Amino acid sequence: MRANRTLEIGTGMFVALGFAALFFLTTQLPSTGLRLASSKSGYHITAEFDNIGDLKVGSPVTIAGVRVGDVSKIHFDPKTFKAVVSLRIDNQYNEIPDDSFASIQTQGLLGGKYIGFSPGGSDTNFKEGSRVEQTQSAIVLESLINKLFANFADKAGSSGGTGGQTQSGSNSNGGSDSTDNKQGNGNGQQQGTKK
Repeated sequence: MRANRTLEIGTGMFVALGFAALFFLTTQLPSTGLRLASSKSGYHITAEFDNIGDLKVGSPVTIAGVRVGDVSKIHFDPKTFKAVVSLRIDNQYNEIPDDSFASIQTQGLLGGKYIGFSPGGSDTNFKEGSRVEQTQSAIVLESLINKLFANFADKAGSSGGTGGQTQSGSNSNGGSDSTDNKQGNGNGQQQGTKK
């Protein structure tokens, strides 16, 4: 009886630790926006994009693949009809040229989105409250697939109408010629055997 109770307590503690680990990992995902760590210091800049795809608060900001900050806020500007993304850049990266190019990129084929910077050549650098002038929106996979299918449909519709008729006409002529020849050969063979 005592061994059974010990087993139940051990199982309960194992399940509780599993839920605690799951909660911790969930808060560490960039897509949730929740963080257990204290907020980091840094300076904030903004960038406007036509389409941010599934970019989320907490997504990384990188230069040459090195994380230099993260997305701190996303909101919609009703005047320009664009998404305004606030970026927090770590203080140690305070020499990023202010003509740098920001683009929304994807981690792998189906991974999450992040912002990648391509450094410019300006002598002045981003500072608190700066605005990124050169941006490239996210490439949405669904829209690319839709454009691809639309192009195939247009090509099939324009070439399929006339090309299909000439092919079927030539096939029917060729097919009837070969059929006539076969019948002629068959008749000749039959006549030859009757003699």
